[in-house]
Parts: sequence; C-alpha cells; structure tokens
Amino acid sequence: MNLVEPADDSQIARSLPTAFLEAYGAKPAFVGRAPGRVNLIGEHTDYNAGLCLPLALPHATYAAVAPRADGVVRARSVQSEEGFEGRELAPGRVAGWPAYVTGVIWALREAGYDVPGVDVLVDGRVPLGAGLSSSAALECAVAVALAGLVGGVPPEAMVAAGIRAENEAVGAPTGGMDQTVSVFARAGYALLIDFDGGPRTQVPWRPEETDLTLLVVDTRVSHQLADGGYAARRADCVAAAAELGVPSLRHAKHVERLPYNLQRRARHVVSEIGRVELATSALAVDDWPEVGRLFTESHASLRDDFEVSCAELDVAVDAALAAGALGARMTGGGFGGCAIALLPTDLVDTARKTVDAAFAERGWREPAYLLAVASAGAGV
Repeated sequence: MNLVEPADDSQIARSLPTAFLEAYGAKPAFVGRAPGRVNLIGEHTDYNAGLCLPLALPHATYAAVAPRADGVVRARSVQSEEGFEGRELAPGRVAGWPAYVTGVIWALREAGYDVPGVDVLVDGRVPLGAGLSSSAALECAVAVALAGLVGGVPPEAMVAAGIRAENEAVGAPTGGMDQTVSVFARAGYALLIDFDGGPRTQVPWRPEETDLTLLVVDTRVSHQLADGGYAARRADCVAAAAELGVPSLRHAKHVERLPYNLQRRARHVVSEIGRVELATSALAVDDWPEVGRLFTESHASLRDDFEVSCAELDVAVDAALAAGALGARMTGGGFGGCAIALLPTDLVDTARKTVDAAFAERGWREPAYLLAVASAGAGV
C-alpha cells in the first residue's frame, strides 16, 4: 500500500531544532505542532452557519520559532527552497506558502498581541493539496508556537488568527472548520461544530473497537481553494440565502422556490446539515451501517447538487463501495483531494487494490493512502 505515515513527534522534537540551528544559527524558543484533518461529514456547511463533524489526523505540521530584536520576520521550510524575509506582512505583501505564516503574525498583531520579529522554520507532514487542511495545520502550528513568545494566546484567538490568515492574507474564502478542529480536537473524538453560535461537542469516534477502519484515499489531484471554484460555490450560497430572505442557509426553507442552480446549491447545504445530525445520532448508538449510508448519500449530493467532485473522486468512492465499504465520500472542499471510506478492517487491502486497479485502468497516477485515527489538537 502506498501509505503515508504520520511523523514521529519525538523524532521531530529532535530534528527540527537541529535544522533550525543550521538555518538561523540559534535554537528555537518553541516548537508548535498542529494536525491536519478529515471531515467525516458536513461539507461546505461551515460558511453557511451549519454543522460539521471533522476529526484531527495524526499527520501534523510543525513550526519552530525564535524571537528577533530587529522586527524582521524570516520564514523557511524543510520542504521548500522558497522563503520570506521582511517587515511588511499585510495582506497582499507576501506570496506563496510564507503568506500563511506571515498572515498569522499579522492577524495576531491586529488582535493586539505584541508579536516580535521572529524566525520560523516549518516542517509540514500533512500531504499538500490533498484537502486535508495542510494550510490550517501550518497556521495553527505557527499560532501555538507564537503563543509561547507572547505569554499565551487563548485557543479561540489562535483559531481567529488562522482564519484571517487564510481569508485575508492568502485569499482563500474558507469557513472556520479547519482551524477549529486543528486547535480543539481530542484523541478518540470527532468534533461536532455548530457555526450558528452553538457549542462544540466532542463525539466519540472509535471505529477500531468494532473492527472498522477509516481509509483516506488521496487521489493526488491537486486541490486549491484560492483558484475560484470554492469562492463561486460560496457566492452561490450567499445569493441563495439572500433570495430566500434568510441570514444563512442554516435557516433556509422551501429551497424549491429558488432558481434551478441556486436550488441545487441550497439543497445540498440543507440536506448536508441534516446528515450531520443523523450521523451524530447514529454514532451515539454505534450504528455504523447508517454512518456509512450517510457518507455515500453526502457524496452524491456533493457530486450532483454542489458539483465539487471530480472523476477521480467518483471512481475512488465507487471502487471502495464495490470492495465492501459501508460508505464512502469525497472529503474537503472538492475539485480534487481525498475520499474517505469506512471499511471492515480486513477489507482495507482489498479496497486499496480495487481503487488502484480502477485508477490504473484509466491511466491515472497511483493514489496514496492514509489511515485516519482521531488524534489530538494543536500543542507545543
């Protein structure tokens, strides 16, 4: 299996300070760690004031930081030759991956935190472009490391800084699900998030206790949230809510009154919020077949009504179902990235081979795989 393993935290704790010393000539003051995520169900609902149910992956991004006295910010990565050095951090002043780092610093300063000049070295172990929120993992790893430099930043403020970095510094109009679960996740739990001002609820997620595994299929079709497709769907949702006279699609009724295209967008959001509620209820009684059924229904809605799937995601889902999955769906913003499949553990290898064969038959690049285990959120 082309399996992407998570990094060993203890190994990173040794290697990243050494790399930092080589890059900057000093030791870091703090090393922050923040996980990527898989969204179990509740796609494109966060910016519609809806519900979603993500969990944190064991795959994480790490950020080592040390303060500087001259106000300069330097950002480098173990994985990239591209970097940044400068003082101007406002949106539009920094390009590429460093904008996620400088955006967090800028946002924390805007929120009143006295963040000094800083050296940052990043080691990203969340697959890039896979829809597993490598960007939020980077933002939150930087935020939690910087919190040490300024004497503490509340978790809510870290989330807010990450969202502002993503939306304003990078220009990706995402909701807040990714940063929220990266900070607030707990091992063994998915996080039910209510974006209409409701509570965050830890929902037990332990399929391994019933010999089930959540397999992540990375189609390796690059997924970019700043390229327009995501923004277009969000604009459709805003237009649909305005047409219905409601503040968000969380409160939408009678979506059949909408023009056809907006009707489909709204129908997905409304039905997807309902599926999150049903999935949470099913998990409370260990009704795993129902969870699987809801996964598959969610994929059909994302494919047909919201139109954010792609051929590779559809083939991965269909192949996993043919191999015996209880359910499967695309996960993340769409337009590429990953699918998830809830499988009996003894069928994981069969599913992988079935997906591989389906991709090979079409001449597509071999997918990669991750095992999704509900893991802890950000920390130092």
